[in-house]
Amino acid sequence: MAVGKEIRGKIKSVENTKKITKAMEMVAASKMRKAQDRMRAARPYAEKVRNIAAHLGEANPEYVHPFMKSNDVKKVGVIVVTTDKGLCGGMNTNVLRAVTTRLRELQAEGVTAEAVAIGNKGLGFLTRIGARVVSQVTQLGDTPHLERLIGPVKTLLDQYEKGELGAVYVAYTRFINTMKQEAVIEQLLPLSAERMQEETRSSGKQIAWDYLYEPDAQSVIDDLLVRYVEALVYQAVAENMASEQSARMVAMKAATDNAGNVINELKLVYNKTRQAAITKELSEIVAGAAAV
Repeated sequence: MAVGKEIRGKIKSVENTKKITKAMEMVAASKMRKAQDRMRAARPYAEKVRNIAAHLGEANPEYVHPFMKSNDVKKVGVIVVTTDKGLCGGMNTNVLRAVTTRLRELQAEGVTAEAVAIGNKGLGFLTRIGARVVSQVTQLGDTPHLERLIGPVKTLLDQYEKGELGAVYVAYTRFINTMKQEAVIEQLLPLSAERMQEETRSSGKQIAWDYLYEPDAQSVIDDLLVRYVEALVYQAVAENMASEQSARMVAMKAATDNAGNVINELKLVYNKTRQAAITKELSEIVAGAAAV
């Protein structure tokens, strides 16, 4: 029964694949909890720093940091945050599609772009499409380390501070819940007061923000805006890692379920084939007996 042996081999192969996907699902579920806790712990700090920086934009102090000024330059920087590994559904595809759309829009406006790649998948994609990658960082592991992130990102920040870039964007996958992640592109620089304006509109009153600076406005604002950029980059990577583990868990669960369905179908085919072979043998025996 050569056909039956071949089907048994296929069933065994799919069962082995199912064991692998099931193990990967359990590992992703274990890592997902830690990644979500890390991301949620970083969110309040990032939001507060962002709000304070927006308030400083409304306060109009005597000193204005270069990060808060708009540069009229036909060149922008894009920080692309992706994963180092695959098997996480369409997560990387969605964020890279958004980046591609944004780059085409900029190109149509006559604006050139430079990119910083965080993650192997984004680096490979940017290299294939011929984008100019000025710096990169890969193999971050399961825990993002700020000291490894700031170095590559500082390349774009220094260019913006010198007036060589008109804007800096960060593209990553925002974690919404275990079943849903959203690809977003946010403006990192120049710092705008959009969030403050939203708060003002929601409250229905105009708020004038001002501060007492110690020792002076320049020192406070310089340190604060550095923390602001560090917090946003770290938060983007933390959100992306939480999204990665969630997407991988869901993808591996779907793969495990699909493998189970394939096994059931192959077993049905195998049983039908075996039954047909037995029926054929019985028919031959009956026909031989009748002939005798």
